[in-house]
Amino acid sequence: MIIRIMGEGQYEVPRSLFDELNVIDNRIVELVDQGNEEDYRTELLKLIQVIKSNGKQLDDSSIVESNIIVPPEDLSLKEAKDIFTGSGLLED
Repeated sequence: MIIRIMGEGQYEVPRSLFDELNVIDNRIVELVDQGNEEDYRTELLKLIQVIKSNGKQLDDSSIVESNIIVPPEDLSLKEAKDIFTGSGLLED
């Protein structure tokens, strides 16, 4: 599975990580819906860290279609309301 973190590049992540990422993603959707900015930021950073620590960063010269695009860690709560809705970034 290829995941792009906006502004940071692409990572090849094992499919076995999908469930863990989905749990974090669903939590972010809940927090955004609640307007809980502090915990939203914590969970977004956690999502990005899990991807980076478990994935292999692809060379910038590689052109590969991303399965999932994760917003940057500085995404505001207001902007997140347009992205983290329904089932979030990862389809259940």
